[in-house]
Amino acid sequence: MPESLEDRVTATEETAGGSTAPGLTGTAARLHTAGTAARPRASLFLEAARGASTPRAPIWLMRQAGRYLPEYRALKERYSFWEMCRTPEIAAEVTLQPLRRFPLDAAIVFSDIMTPLPPMGVDVEFAPGPVIRTPVRTAGDVARLRIPAGDEIAPFTAEAIGLARAGTDVPVIGFAGSPLTVAGYAVQGAGSADYAGFRAWLHREPGPAHALLDKIAEVTAGYLHAQIEAGAEAVQLFDSWAGVHSRAGYAAFGLPYARRVLDALADTGVPRIYLAVGAPHLYPQIAALPAEVISVDWRQPLGTCRAALPGKALQGNLDPTLLLAGPGTMLTAARQVMRDGLGGAHVFNLGHGALPGTPPDNVARLVDLVHEFPREEGER
Repeated sequence: MPESLEDRVTATEETAGGSTAPGLTGTAARLHTAGTAARPRASLFLEAARGASTPRAPIWLMRQAGRYLPEYRALKERYSFWEMCRTPEIAAEVTLQPLRRFPLDAAIVFSDIMTPLPPMGVDVEFAPGPVIRTPVRTAGDVARLRIPAGDEIAPFTAEAIGLARAGTDVPVIGFAGSPLTVAGYAVQGAGSADYAGFRAWLHREPGPAHALLDKIAEVTAGYLHAQIEAGAEAVQLFDSWAGVHSRAGYAAFGLPYARRVLDALADTGVPRIYLAVGAPHLYPQIAALPAEVISVDWRQPLGTCRAALPGKALQGNLDPTLLLAGPGTMLTAARQVMRDGLGGAHVFNLGHGALPGTPPDNVARLVDLVHEFPREEGER
């Protein structure tokens, strides 16, 4: 019999001289053979992601596992963020935690967009956000970066996907940061409100900039391929800081590298999701990307986004702050999102990640509302 998730975490900790982390329940005990990950499953989420206008909208939430769940915080008291990401049993456990509470239509693997940088030679700390003490800023810095093979980048993420997939009946989504966004952290050295230093560097040092983006794009494509091979049934490319760039800046340094990553996944057959935050001004360019799904933030209604992104399934786009408001306010806004999403394929999501302090009861109410909203009647 295969070991359960709980057994594997216990064995890992006993080897390290520790004790079992609180909150681990063995949800992934139905661990199958490696071939299980390759078998596709019927899914409303996958239907919508492939362009079908489904009878109801599937729902999952960015950052649905994590900061707002008490069971996640219990684990966080015992482990650092990197330890949680890099221990497959714990990452799978966090991936599955929200699925025990809510009947969501997809899971997303617990990881971080910084994951490919350390194997490339860039050390990343979390304090609590990502900090790079030695930023990448010269041609020599870029030249020293290595390009690890896909299965070398984060084997722990691949294993977490396999464990999570064995523990749930819904699709597991893999993800990575876009080259432009990951490069922003590597050059800036930490998060920023506007990435002014990075934006100036792109234009001041275009040669090293393109060389850096080229390397990150190659690594990212390999990383996502490895996640798909491990069982991810869709992938999302997070371009979290695309919106701070002008159209010209994005055309030069963002669009070509996002396209390269997405093109590299074309032969996998999995739906590709692209998210650019704060970027309605870029939609004419984003519309040309080879992604089946465009995830949009809360700044424009879905009807407006659909007109700007013809032929794409839309994902989004409730403002995450509304989950911090009263239930009535949140549900009214969510109903409007559902109405705005009529007229084509729609995956309900937040415009960005769930915020700390989000009441789990509000998430439960939201999931129930989306499941009960009659899209077919609304389109008559």
